[in-house]
Amino acid sequence: MLKPLSVQLYSLREFAAADFWKELKFVADVGYKGVEPAGFWNIRPSEFRKVLDDLGLKMYSSHSPWARPNNLGEVMDTAYAAGLDRVVCGYTAKDFEDLDAIKRTAETTLRMKEVLERNGFTMFQHNHDFEFARLDGRIKYDIYRELCPGMKYELDCFWSTNLGKEDAVEMLEMFADDTVLVHMKDGFASQKVSGNDMVNGILERHVELTPLGQGDLPIGKLIANLPEQVETVIVELDFCCKEMHRALQESYDFMVSNNFAAGNK
Repeated sequence: MLKPLSVQLYSLREFAAADFWKELKFVADVGYKGVEPAGFWNIRPSEFRKVLDDLGLKMYSSHSPWARPNNLGEVMDTAYAAGLDRVVCGYTAKDFEDLDAIKRTAETTLRMKEVLERNGFTMFQHNHDFEFARLDGRIKYDIYRELCPGMKYELDCFWSTNLGKEDAVEMLEMFADDTVLVHMKDGFASQKVSGNDMVNGILERHVELTPLGQGDLPIGKLIANLPEQVETVIVELDFCCKEMHRALQESYDFMVSNNFAAGNK
């Protein structure tokens, strides 16, 4: 069964700042079935839900709010207002730089996870490339996963290659039992990353990307190996070599025409 195709609205952040409603309508008009917000652009989460309903879009998850140890009350209130029962977290390269850092990060995650679960929320985690570096031959994220039993993951398949050093399909298989969402971005894996800045609570790392199907990522093989519990495939283009609206349209066309995901058109 094909998974519904969604888009991470971080891809449209520059345009959303000017006219968020227009960008949501664009997403619906292309045919995407769902969205994953990265900010509500001064719109109440409850109102945002109504707008999505009117446009025929579903919010499968959100990167707003972003869980940190000192904001869990606010996070849970916002998630509840948005109609979500899952909350995301994620870290920086420093939090995975060595085994001691990984252990500290896992301890932080488990404390947040316990609070969220006690209040009826599931926590999932989003990755970048550095979690998939190796430490004494092992993938750092795999070490971390052992220290965080029961944690759920939103696997970014492009980042999981650690910029071409790992096989994306093997990484998906490694995390298959715990992966509930996937991000698909495409590009040329072996390139340098610039920027490690936190912008509105989100780590921004600059890597040049292409529309889906125009880079190195083995998307067909990844789709063939998607875990059954994955709810949606989420297109995310942090940056792109093409104008973003065109890139998201081409990404949608590639995924739907190849029967890699389900759209509304």
